[in-house]
Amino acid sequence: MRALITNDDGVGSDGIRTLTEAALAAGLEVTVAAPHEERSGASAMLSALGNDGRLLIDHTTVAGVPALGVHASPAMIVFVAVRGAFGDPPDIVLSGVNHGPNAGQAVLHSGTVGAGLTAASQGLPALAVSLTGGTPTHFDTARAVADRALTWFLADLGTPYVLNINVPDIPRAQLKGLKPAALAAFGAVQADIGEAGEGFVTTTFHEIADDAEPGTDVALLREGWATATALRPPIASDAVDLTGIDKEQV
Repeated sequence: MRALITNDDGVGSDGIRTLTEAALAAGLEVTVAAPHEERSGASAMLSALGNDGRLLIDHTTVAGVPALGVHASPAMIVFVAVRGAFGDPPDIVLSGVNHGPNAGQAVLHSGTVGAGLTAASQGLPALAVSLTGGTPTHFDTARAVADRALTWFLADLGTPYVLNINVPDIPRAQLKGLKPAALAAFGAVQADIGEAGEGFVTTTFHEIADDAEPGTDVALLREGWATATALRPPIASDAVDLTGIDKEQV
Protein backbone atom coordinates (compact mmCIF):
# COMPACT_ATOMS: atom_id res chain seq x y z
CA MET A 1 0.00 0.00 0.00
CA ARG A 2 1.32 3.41 -0.99
CA ALA A 3 1.27 6.22 1.56
CA LEU A 4 1.94 9.89 0.96
CA ILE A 5 3.49 11.45 4.06
CA THR A 6 3.28 15.20 4.48
CA ASN A 7 2.94 17.86 7.18
CA ASP A 8 2.85 21.63 7.67
CA ASP A 9 6.01 22.05 9.78
CA GLY A 10 8.34 21.40 6.89
CA VAL A 11 10.18 18.44 5.47
CA GLY A 12 13.05 18.87 7.95
CA SER A 13 10.91 18.57 11.10
CA ASP A 14 11.20 15.94 13.82
CA GLY A 15 7.52 15.16 13.42
CA ILE A 16 7.63 14.01 9.83
CA ARG A 17 10.63 11.82 10.59
CA THR A 18 8.64 10.18 13.40
CA LEU A 19 5.61 9.51 11.20
CA THR A 20 7.77 8.23 8.34
CA GLU A 21 9.46 5.76 10.69
CA ALA A 22 6.03 4.56 11.86
CA ALA A 23 4.86 4.10 8.27
CA LEU A 24 7.97 2.16 7.30
CA ALA A 25 7.60 -0.07 10.37
CA ALA A 26 4.03 -0.79 9.26
CA GLY A 27 5.35 -2.04 5.92
CA LEU A 28 3.98 0.82 3.82
CA GLU A 29 5.52 2.02 0.58
CA VAL A 30 6.14 5.68 1.35
CA THR A 31 6.47 8.87 -0.62
CA VAL A 32 7.56 11.77 1.57
CA ALA A 33 6.56 15.15 0.17
CA ALA A 34 6.16 18.10 2.51
CA PRO A 35 6.55 21.89 2.38
CA HIS A 36 10.17 23.00 1.99
CA GLU A 37 9.58 25.34 4.94
CA GLU A 38 6.96 25.74 7.65
CA ARG A 39 3.41 26.30 6.40
CA SER A 40 1.50 26.09 9.70
CA GLY A 41 -2.05 27.42 9.68
CA ALA A 42 -2.41 26.87 5.94
CA SER A 43 -5.67 24.94 6.38
CA ALA A 44 -6.69 23.45 2.99
CA MET A 45 -5.24 26.33 0.99
CA LEU A 46 -4.03 25.41 -2.50
CA SER A 47 -0.96 27.55 -2.99
CA ALA A 48 2.47 27.04 -4.49
CA LEU A 49 5.55 28.96 -5.51
CA GLY A 50 6.40 28.34 -9.11
CA ASN A 51 7.74 29.82 -12.32
CA ASP A 52 5.94 29.32 -15.63
CA GLY A 53 3.51 26.87 -14.00
CA ARG A 54 6.29 24.75 -12.51
CA LEU A 55 6.06 23.39 -8.97
CA LEU A 56 9.45 23.85 -7.33
CA ILE A 57 10.92 20.82 -5.54
CA ASP A 58 14.02 20.29 -3.39
CA HIS A 59 15.45 16.79 -2.92
CA THR A 60 16.40 15.61 0.56
CA THR A 61 16.02 12.57 2.83
CA VAL A 62 13.75 11.80 5.80
CA ALA A 63 14.32 8.76 8.02
CA GLY A 64 16.79 7.43 5.46
CA VAL A 65 14.40 7.54 2.49
CA PRO A 66 14.30 10.01 -0.41
CA ALA A 67 12.02 12.96 0.29
CA LEU A 68 10.76 16.05 -1.49
CA GLY A 69 10.68 19.57 -0.10
CA VAL A 70 7.87 21.08 -2.14
CA HIS A 71 7.38 24.84 -2.44
CA ALA A 72 3.66 24.53 -1.73
CA SER A 73 1.05 24.20 0.98
CA PRO A 74 0.29 20.74 2.43
CA ALA A 75 -3.13 20.63 0.74
CA MET A 76 -1.60 21.48 -2.63
CA ILE A 77 0.95 18.71 -2.16
CA VAL A 78 -1.84 16.21 -1.54
CA PHE A 79 -3.91 17.58 -4.42
CA VAL A 80 -1.14 17.10 -6.99
CA ALA A 81 0.11 13.83 -5.48
CA VAL A 82 -3.31 12.26 -6.05
CA ARG A 83 -2.84 13.19 -9.72
CA GLY A 84 0.54 11.48 -9.98
CA ALA A 85 2.88 14.44 -9.50
CA PHE A 86 5.32 12.41 -7.39
CA GLY A 87 4.94 9.00 -9.00
CA ASP A 88 2.14 6.49 -8.56
CA PRO A 89 -0.80 8.08 -6.70
CA PRO A 90 -1.05 7.17 -3.01
CA ASP A 91 -3.67 4.90 -1.49
CA ILE A 92 -3.68 6.78 1.82
CA VAL A 93 -2.33 10.05 3.21
CA LEU A 94 -0.48 10.41 6.52
CA SER A 95 0.01 13.93 7.86
CA GLY A 96 2.18 15.01 10.81
CA VAL A 97 3.46 14.59 13.39
CA ASN A 98 2.42 18.22 13.90
CA HIS A 99 4.40 20.33 16.34
CA GLY A 100 1.47 21.50 18.48
CA PRO A 101 -2.14 20.40 19.02
CA ASN A 102 -4.87 20.27 16.42
CA ALA A 103 -7.85 19.91 18.73
CA GLY A 104 -11.26 21.49 19.06
CA GLN A 105 -12.50 23.85 16.40
CA ALA A 106 -8.90 24.89 15.71
CA VAL A 107 -8.71 21.96 13.27
CA LEU A 108 -10.34 24.33 10.76
CA HIS A 109 -7.07 26.27 10.46
CA SER A 110 -4.58 23.41 10.59
CA GLY A 111 -2.40 22.69 7.58
CA THR A 112 -1.82 19.20 8.93
CA VAL A 113 -5.53 18.45 9.16
CA GLY A 114 -6.16 20.42 5.95
CA ALA A 115 -3.94 17.96 4.09
CA GLY A 116 -6.03 15.12 5.47
CA LEU A 117 -9.33 16.75 4.57
CA THR A 118 -8.06 17.39 1.05
CA ALA A 119 -7.18 13.71 0.75
CA ALA A 120 -10.64 12.66 1.97
CA SER A 121 -12.30 15.03 -0.47
CA GLN A 122 -10.34 13.26 -3.23
CA GLY A 123 -11.51 9.84 -2.08
CA LEU A 124 -8.53 8.82 0.08
CA PRO A 125 -8.60 8.02 3.81
CA ALA A 126 -6.13 10.04 5.86
CA LEU A 127 -4.48 9.95 9.26
CA ALA A 128 -3.36 13.20 10.93
CA VAL A 129 -1.18 13.11 14.06
CA SER A 130 -0.31 16.05 16.33
CA LEU A 131 1.79 16.39 19.49
CA THR A 132 0.76 19.10 21.96
CA GLY A 133 3.04 21.83 23.26
CA GLY A 134 4.60 24.87 21.68
CA THR A 135 7.92 23.06 21.27
CA PRO A 136 7.11 19.38 21.82
CA THR A 137 9.82 16.97 22.88
CA HIS A 138 8.23 13.56 23.54
CA PHE A 139 8.18 12.25 20.00
CA ASP A 140 8.63 8.73 21.36
CA THR A 141 5.16 9.07 22.89
CA ALA A 142 3.78 10.31 19.58
CA ARG A 143 5.44 7.37 17.82
CA ALA A 144 3.83 4.84 20.19
CA VAL A 145 0.38 6.36 19.63
CA ALA A 146 0.96 6.65 15.87
CA ASP A 147 1.87 2.96 15.70
CA ARG A 148 -1.35 1.98 17.50
CA ALA A 149 -3.53 4.37 15.51
CA LEU A 150 -1.98 3.31 12.21
CA THR A 151 -2.63 -0.37 12.93
CA TRP A 152 -6.30 0.35 13.58
CA PHE A 153 -6.57 2.78 10.66
CA LEU A 154 -5.12 0.33 8.12
CA ALA A 155 -7.51 -2.39 9.27
CA ASP A 156 -10.58 -0.22 8.65
CA LEU A 157 -10.13 1.60 5.35
CA GLY A 158 -13.74 2.25 4.43
CA THR A 159 -15.44 5.52 3.54
CA PRO A 160 -12.79 8.26 3.15
CA TYR A 161 -12.42 10.28 6.32
CA VAL A 162 -9.68 11.80 8.47
CA LEU A 163 -8.64 10.09 11.69
CA ASN A 164 -7.35 13.04 13.72
CA ILE A 165 -4.98 11.97 16.49
CA ASN A 166 -3.71 14.29 19.25
CA VAL A 167 -1.02 13.21 21.71
CA PRO A 168 -0.11 15.01 24.95
CA ASP A 169 3.55 16.01 25.15
CA ILE A 170 4.34 13.84 28.17
CA PRO A 171 6.62 10.85 28.81
CA ARG A 172 5.22 7.62 27.43
CA ALA A 173 5.01 6.11 30.92
CA GLN A 174 2.60 8.87 31.95
CA LEU A 175 0.27 8.41 28.97
CA LYS A 176 -3.08 6.95 30.06
CA GLY A 177 -3.92 5.56 26.65
CA LEU A 178 -5.83 6.43 23.47
CA LYS A 179 -9.52 7.38 23.56
CA PRO A 180 -12.12 8.45 21.00
CA ALA A 181 -13.13 12.07 21.56
CA ALA A 182 -15.53 14.71 20.36
CA LEU A 183 -14.18 18.05 19.17
CA ALA A 184 -14.19 20.71 21.88
CA ALA A 185 -16.44 23.67 21.14
CA PHE A 186 -13.43 25.99 21.07
CA GLY A 187 -9.90 25.78 19.75
CA ALA A 188 -6.86 24.74 21.70
CA VAL A 189 -5.40 28.23 21.34
CA GLN A 190 -6.77 31.75 21.48
CA ALA A 191 -5.64 35.01 19.92
CA ASP A 192 -5.53 38.34 21.75
CA ILE A 193 -5.38 41.58 19.80
CA GLY A 194 -3.16 44.21 21.40
CA GLU A 195 -1.56 47.42 20.25
CA ALA A 196 -2.52 48.81 16.84
CA GLY A 197 0.02 51.15 15.27
CA GLU A 198 0.95 52.55 11.90
CA GLY A 199 1.04 49.54 9.60
CA PHE A 200 0.78 46.84 12.29
CA VAL A 201 -1.46 45.14 14.84
CA THR A 202 0.04 43.16 17.73
CA THR A 203 -1.41 39.65 18.02
CA THR A 204 -0.47 37.04 20.62
CA PHE A 205 -1.53 33.42 20.87
CA HIS A 206 -1.88 31.40 24.06
CA GLU A 207 -3.46 28.16 25.24
CA ILE A 208 -7.07 28.45 26.32
CA ALA A 209 -7.52 27.91 30.06
CA ASP A 210 -11.32 27.51 29.95
CA ASP A 211 -12.79 24.21 31.09
CA ALA A 212 -13.58 21.90 28.21
CA GLU A 213 -16.60 19.63 28.25
CA PRO A 214 -15.82 16.12 29.54
CA GLY A 215 -15.08 13.65 26.77
CA THR A 216 -13.84 16.28 24.32
CA ASP A 217 -10.37 16.14 22.85
CA VAL A 218 -9.12 19.20 24.76
CA ALA A 219 -10.37 17.84 28.10
CA LEU A 220 -8.91 14.38 27.57
CA LEU A 221 -5.54 15.73 26.44
CA ARG A 222 -5.29 17.71 29.68
CA GLU A 223 -6.01 14.51 31.60
CA GLY A 224 -3.12 12.69 29.93
CA TRP A 225 -5.00 10.81 27.20
CA ALA A 226 -4.23 10.72 23.50
CA THR A 227 -7.38 11.33 21.48
CA ALA A 228 -8.89 10.09 18.23
CA THR A 229 -11.57 12.01 16.34
CA ALA A 230 -13.08 11.14 12.96
CA LEU A 231 -13.47 14.12 10.64
CA ARG A 232 -15.29 14.38 7.33
CA PRO A 233 -14.52 16.76 4.44
CA PRO A 234 -17.03 19.53 3.70
CA ILE A 235 -20.25 18.14 2.30
CA ALA A 236 -23.62 19.64 1.40
CA SER A 237 -26.02 19.93 4.34
CA ASP A 238 -29.62 18.79 4.18
CA ALA A 239 -30.39 20.22 7.62
CA VAL A 240 -31.31 23.68 6.30
CA ASP A 241 -34.57 24.32 4.43
CA LEU A 242 -33.63 26.24 1.28
CA THR A 243 -36.99 26.11 -0.46
CA GLY A 244 -37.57 29.80 0.32
CA ILE A 245 -34.95 30.80 -2.23
CA ASP A 246 -36.22 28.54 -4.98
CA LYS A 247 -36.93 31.31 -7.48
CA GLU A 248 -36.51 31.29 -11.24
CA GLN A 249 -35.37 34.89 -11.31
CA VAL A 250 -33.03 36.90 -9.12
